[in-house]
Amino acid sequence: MMIRLLVLDVDGTMTDGGVYYDATGNELKKFAIKDGAGLVLARTAGIRVMICTGRECEAVRRRAADLKITDIYQNVSRKADFLRDFMAQNGYTREEAAYCGDDLNDLAAMALCGFVACPADAAPEVKARADYQCPQRGGEGAVRGAVEHILRTDGRWHDAVKAAFGADI
Repeated sequence: MMIRLLVLDVDGTMTDGGVYYDATGNELKKFAIKDGAGLVLARTAGIRVMICTGRECEAVRRRAADLKITDIYQNVSRKADFLRDFMAQNGYTREEAAYCGDDLNDLAAMALCGFVACPADAAPEVKARADYQCPQRGGEGAVRGAVEHILRTDGRWHDAVKAAFGADI
């Protein structure tokens, strides 16, 4: 069965895990542009992308908007409970769901998904649970690495690249 839902953690996965504040107290985060290209490919291949994070930050909302991600859920303290309900309400099976996260608060939600990826600098317990360890660190293209692995594994990579970017590879 093919992956139809990709659930993403933010801090430490889409970002390097650092929190930056400007002089007025706004929280800033650095996102990898390569992850954006990967998420375009995921959507082009028919994968619904969800951001599920325990923190709330305007920078995350802005990045999600830039990437046209409409499923963005912040301040989710119990990710597994939230994801279980979301999957049931939207008709996703375990085998159709993938999760990319980096830390202990992701483990319970990961257990609900048929495929788990993590950045190279994830917690040891997450690495032990992951089906795929991305060669990239969090915030340095790990999400792109996870998407590429999913699409190459199920044979959607070439078609997605052609449809998204007009490139024959």
